[in-house]
Amino acid sequence: MNKIEHIGIAVSNLEEAIKTWETLLSTPCYKKETVASEKVDTAFFKTGESKIELLGATSEESVIHSFIEKRGQGLHHVAFEVDDIRAEMQRLRDAGFRLLQEEPKRGADNKLVAFLHPKNSNGVLVELCQSVSE
Repeated sequence: MNKIEHIGIAVSNLEEAIKTWETLLSTPCYKKETVASEKVDTAFFKTGESKIELLGATSEESVIHSFIEKRGQGLHHVAFEVDDIRAEMQRLRDAGFRLLQEEPKRGADNKLVAFLHPKNSNGVLVELCQSVSE
């Protein structure tokens, strides 16, 4: 894994959270994106070599909505950049980690993504992400 690519934060009101994080980080949100397949709106902030991704549910069927209902707003996941997501998924499977999907899927910010079950990483949802060319 190359670096922490971003930290995902689940929020109940994306527009209000954007204002909060713009003030906190003293930088504007540089990108908003909807990931329709996940029923989520995202907002990104650059901070050093990493990013903050705010995640707001667009539907009650969204995993973000369920997350907030169970745990409240806050840290949702830590994402690590990888060069070859499929090889990294296999390496982690071989090491005994449980992945939440068999194949990577399209995520926000032009990435292929895959998630590890949080029970394997001390209660933290871990995302693997690989940049893809359009």
